[in-house]
Amino acid sequence: MKTISRYICIAFVGMFALSTYAQNGKIQSVKDDYRDFAYVKTSEVLLEVANKGYKSVDLFQKLANSYYFNNDMENAAKWYGELMAMNEVIDPEYYFRYALALKGIENYEDSDKWMKKFHELKPDDLRGKAFLSSVDYRSNIEEASRDDIEPHNLEINTELSDFGTTEYENGIVFASARGGGRKYRWNEEPYLDLYSAEKTENGFGEVTEIGGKVNTKYHESSAVFSPNGKYMFFTRNNFFRLKYKEDDTGINRLQLYRATLSEDGTWDEIHKVHFNSEDYSVAHPALNLTGSRLYFASDMPGTFGQSDIFVVDVNDDGTLGEPENLGSSINTEGQESFPFINTNGDLFYSSTGFPGLGGLDVFKSEGLDQKVSTSKNRSFPIENVGKPVNSAFDDFGYYENLVTKRVYFSSNREGGKGSDDIYTFEVPECEQLVAGTVQDKNTDELIPNATVILFDGEGNELERKTVGADAAFEFQLECEKEYLIRGEKETYASDEKRFTTPKKKQELQLQLLLEKDVQEINPCDDLAKILDIPIIYFDFDKFNIRYDAEIELQKVLAVLNKYPTMKIDIRSHTDCRATMAYNERLSENRAQSTRKYLIDNGIAADRLTAKGYGESQLVNDCGCEPTNESNCTEEEHQLNRRSEFIITSINGKSCDD
Repeated sequence: MKTISRYICIAFVGMFALSTYAQNGKIQSVKDDYRDFAYVKTSEVLLEVANKGYKSVDLFQKLANSYYFNNDMENAAKWYGELMAMNEVIDPEYYFRYALALKGIENYEDSDKWMKKFHELKPDDLRGKAFLSSVDYRSNIEEASRDDIEPHNLEINTELSDFGTTEYENGIVFASARGGGRKYRWNEEPYLDLYSAEKTENGFGEVTEIGGKVNTKYHESSAVFSPNGKYMFFTRNNFFRLKYKEDDTGINRLQLYRATLSEDGTWDEIHKVHFNSEDYSVAHPALNLTGSRLYFASDMPGTFGQSDIFVVDVNDDGTLGEPENLGSSINTEGQESFPFINTNGDLFYSSTGFPGLGGLDVFKSEGLDQKVSTSKNRSFPIENVGKPVNSAFDDFGYYENLVTKRVYFSSNREGGKGSDDIYTFEVPECEQLVAGTVQDKNTDELIPNATVILFDGEGNELERKTVGADAAFEFQLECEKEYLIRGEKETYASDEKRFTTPKKKQELQLQLLLEKDVQEINPCDDLAKILDIPIIYFDFDKFNIRYDAEIELQKVLAVLNKYPTMKIDIRSHTDCRATMAYNERLSENRAQSTRKYLIDNGIAADRLTAKGYGESQLVNDCGCEPTNESNCTEEEHQLNRRSEFIITSINGKSCDD
């Protein structure tokens, strides 16, 4: 699918002036057309040569590039593959383009392989670093994607290029090649002009050209309007006051212009911005909420790659300050273009340099506009906005209205009416439902009449409910917020779950598992199990009370003090190492040591019995007989070095009753 927006991006650099050494006269004959961006004719000639069986690095490079820059990723991948099969030393940039072409046909596995090779050859390239730092990028994109949104192809799209939308008054302004007239030979479509369409109840009304002196016989695109409506910044070829200028290589660069709204509602008084140049391109302006900063794309000196995103202050009179590059967290050696700043100060822009789904993907840097004035190191986190905005094709020209929840973006994806189309959707209200039950942690039984409390991320109580016989609860929540839900019930220890809701509608199911805090005590019960006491550990070959054991014995001490009629039998065990007789003595000493600790802390001696069982009651298969050797680990042996606390009697009842 041919795309004029691809030209608007790649016009930043003379990437087509590649080294040319023809394999035969026919290849040489199209050299000038190739450098003049006449891809439609060039690809046909190169394809004819390749189909006759001729092979060369130069042939495959040019043929693959022809398809790549025309966004025919299937054929681009085919001919880049032929290039790679020659096993010649080539510019690593071709590895990157091959990876991007494979991604364009959704062959992500092979794309990742070639991105790794690209990174190996250019380890300092930001695009390879970005890929390597998020190898699992596809799952991150999937998490950010919305499967509850279906973009609508605008009815005003044509079979030609339509892209780059911005809202203005009661309608939209966009670029289109629908005007007829002389054709731009790179894609055989008419040159772009700026158009407007008024919103109606059923969509949009008649499409008309922007009034005034904005449109010319060359390209105009990417308009943005100042908050007071007095100024419009837009992109145009280097054509001003009837003069068409090219750089030293014969390329006509893109430039930024400012128009002023006249009393009759047309746009006049066209002025160049002061940092335009014949030697580099400046394009695709975007203004922040207050109109105090303008963002744009350029390949001016100081650019990391083929085009970068820059920012410049806007003065009260509409003039501009000095541009600054947004830095390597936003820009790469690839293409960064089509910036947009929403009313929250979030930057949206398209890039080929970061991991994505296809060619140009739309990325977001939250709150960047506020950070620009305070951040000195120019470090801004970004994220891929995911589907449905992004696809395996070129996706760009993102615009959103946070009040109406209306989003516009441009794409050359399959199923469109033309080469580039404008798509739109309304972000659905994001409702989150969290539901669940309150249950006993150990038995899974429902716990009726429990209280469930909803808190925000900072711990402020938002709502509470008492569950019924079904122990069920549910709350309606907002998207992309942190919450905490806690379950409570007398005689139970509370349970809580903290979570952050996603950006798309979902129903989250939770189980709040409460554990008995007040438990019934009966003769023959083991206090260690009732109190959830881990094993009372002793060091190997010793019977002194360790500090961690002392903490657990304090729990036993507390219960004995609470129930003065309770008597317990302390049972100590060892692992199998050493002889049985030795282990019996060791365990006996440990049992008596435990008993002595409790007596020393105020428990009457007649309430405590103690006995050592040696290795006679192992809890696992770590036996050593008859060789006194075992293949068990130290951790497995330690499980056998333990103490138990069996209730022999309480409140007049004993184990023998």
